[in-house]
Amino acid sequence: MNYNFFTKNKTTTPQNQPIPGREAEMIKGRSGGWMFNAGIWQMLRRCLLVGTAQSTYYAGKQELTEDFVAVVKQAVAENPSRVAEEILYASDGRAINNSAPIFALVLLSMGETPEAKQAFGEIFPQVVRTGSHFYEWLNYTKSLRGFGKIVREAGKTWLSREDVKGLAYQLLKYQQRQGFTNRDALRLFHVKPPTENHRQLYEWVVKGWAELPSEIPSQALAQIWWYEWLKRNPSETHQAILQGRLTHEMAAPVGNMDKQAWQLLFQEMPIGAMLRNLGSLTELGVLRADETTNLSRIEAVLNNKEHLRKGRIHPIDVLKALKTYESGGRLGRSKKTWSPVPRIVDILEKAVELSFDVVEPTGKVFMHAVDVSGSMGSLVADMGLSCCEIATTMALVTAKAEKNYMIRGFATEFRELNITAKDSFSSAVQKASNQNFGGTDASVAYDWMIKNKFKADVVCFWTDSESWAGYKHPSQALAEYRKKVNPDVKAVYVTLTPYRITLVDPQDPLSWDLAGFDPGTPRIIQMLAQGEL
Repeated sequence: MNYNFFTKNKTTTPQNQPIPGREAEMIKGRSGGWMFNAGIWQMLRRCLLVGTAQSTYYAGKQELTEDFVAVVKQAVAENPSRVAEEILYASDGRAINNSAPIFALVLLSMGETPEAKQAFGEIFPQVVRTGSHFYEWLNYTKSLRGFGKIVREAGKTWLSREDVKGLAYQLLKYQQRQGFTNRDALRLFHVKPPTENHRQLYEWVVKGWAELPSEIPSQALAQIWWYEWLKRNPSETHQAILQGRLTHEMAAPVGNMDKQAWQLLFQEMPIGAMLRNLGSLTELGVLRADETTNLSRIEAVLNNKEHLRKGRIHPIDVLKALKTYESGGRLGRSKKTWSPVPRIVDILEKAVELSFDVVEPTGKVFMHAVDVSGSMGSLVADMGLSCCEIATTMALVTAKAEKNYMIRGFATEFRELNITAKDSFSSAVQKASNQNFGGTDASVAYDWMIKNKFKADVVCFWTDSESWAGYKHPSQALAEYRKKVNPDVKAVYVTLTPYRITLVDPQDPLSWDLAGFDPGTPRIIQMLAQGEL
């Protein structure tokens, strides 16, 4: 009997303990495992891209949002300009929705330094782009800080913008949201009209039009005139939509909406509204397998990368639309039911792929390790999609762009998922979602690759990073893989939850941590594979 087992140098540490000598760099996750501290800036980006307004497997939305607030406040105190850059980055179509960037914008406005106030004012119009955004900002501002000088200045500027026609469009489309009306906003900010067009617009907001003007007052107020005309002539809905270029938000509350009215709306429908209304349009018969002209318009809009980018359509929005549309109304908030048109399903499949940023194959060998443990079954935000479904989609997009790849799932073992680039997103998601059970041990991916001598150039983990069940840390397993199989392998960990943990060893120059749900992630992975970053 001797104590060599205890005194000899150990190369592995159970994940429920910190690595000896690295304790200061590590924190304990909510699952009980020890991981490296991602730091406030990585945490900030994750919160902005993923959001914290939905509970995850390991934490409730209140706890997550308290963490988010603390991180934003600390970051604002350190570098408000960098916070502003991160908010802009997320708001430009990269966050799953604009709520987290707007929430962070309010926290930025609460910064104590002149730099924080200035940064808030500079990015405000780029983040608060629509009437819906404006009222969400008002709601958060009222709850968190009140209406001080810089808030009043931002509100006045937004409501007196030079583009009166664009402002009228927003005030007509979003007449009330979040407990505020347009009239409330004008009175709150004491906005003085800079032009005659502004004066007439404000007058309509505050008093309405008791009498319809005999002629359209100006081109800037044309949509409002046609909206008011439709209120008085609801049987003439087709004419109002056609001549007034009214959206469904403007026409539906006051007009007589029949199939032909929806057909007219469909012909001018913006890409975001189109995605949200595919089911309704199918139920109404506007979209049918034999309505080839309409289906061609769907394809021309949704299968165009430029349209997707300009519309700030996030890939997860498209994935949600695909899942909802395929369900025929069983999923989502709609009470309507429809028989999905196969061509639309195909168009949505293609749109998911196009909404991510990928390029030509790199020729490198990729191993995609998708977290399929029990915790990945939790839903993300209001998307009706689980972490696992989104992880599988992002891995498949990256795989479809390459020729040499493998996709497997990890929990406490490294499982065969039978997913290939030939899979549709629907079938791949189904294969992975059926696997959501077991604990989480990211090191099993490296163990399997060592055992099978699988020589990958890049290993991509798609995970919530709560790895706790293994007898060694993923960073230790990676070191073993480099020693035994490929010393130059690169590791990328895409974290899909707003936690302050990472599986990346900060001392490893060939490992990276990326924040989840960014449409540019597949392209970034390709660039890392090529050594371009």
